[in-house]
Amino acid sequence: MKREEKQQLISDMKEIFNKAALVVVTHNNGITMAETTTLRNNVLNDGANYRVTKNRLTKLALAGTPCESIIDLMTGPTAIAYSDDAISAARAVVKMAKDNDRFEVIGGVMNGQRIDVKTINELAALPSLDELRGKLIGLLQAPAGQLARVTKAYSEKEQAAA
Repeated sequence: MKREEKQQLISDMKEIFNKAALVVVTHNNGITMAETTTLRNNVLNDGANYRVTKNRLTKLALAGTPCESIIDLMTGPTAIAYSDDAISAARAVVKMAKDNDRFEVIGGVMNGQRIDVKTINELAALPSLDELRGKLIGLLQAPAGQLARVTKAYSEKEQAAA
């Protein structure tokens, strides 16, 4: 890789580390290219991104960013999953780790705070923003429907009395 390409890669990754709400560090201990492709597709479907990293360049990119606290995790065969929300990246990598014993979640950072694997697993168990919106709409619509039925019942009662 040429020097200019390395500088561009560091710059791109620095931007990721400055903007992402969640960055999850993983170890890929011998997963196949097909498994990596499946993982990447699953992560994208969940609204996040996945990138295999070069540790030396990633450490340079992490310096001076809100994610700097995970520099020490950049050893061995690493990759990162990242997202603009605090759930998408966690959900995808935790599912992959459960399905494949050669894939391991080792830590991460959320909104500038370092988090452990337990916290990442807890984040993965939370409902997505779209699921929460659906539940909220359902909750809001239920009372409106009940109010309409009560109003209709009063209206019918008044008509019968008249």
